[in-house]
Amino acid sequence: MKVRFFKIAQYELDDAVEYYNVERPGLGYEFLWEVFEAIDRIKAFPEAWQPFHRGTRKCQIRRFPYGVIYKQIDKLLLIIAVASLHRRPDYWIVRLPEKQS
Repeated sequence: MKVRFFKIAQYELDDAVEYYNVERPGLGYEFLWEVFEAIDRIKAFPEAWQPFHRGTRKCQIRRFPYGVIYKQIDKLLLIIAVASLHRRPDYWIVRLPEKQS
């Protein structure tokens, strides 16, 4: 399965890695590893998480208060957000098209 990030989701991931590395050197890379582990779980079992909003699903990242918000479209895994689950958890909904595909 091919993985594609919304550009803004990639920025969110980069910002979170930088934030955690400032908090403690190396912690950002641990976070990044956990995100990639979550994406691997999603690729293996894309329907394992409950449908969330307009066909999206949310996989919580282990050890960190973040979730990978994604949508599967055929053989494409579209990462819509790497979202903090503590700050405005549904802010990313405006990124979705009005009609569900």
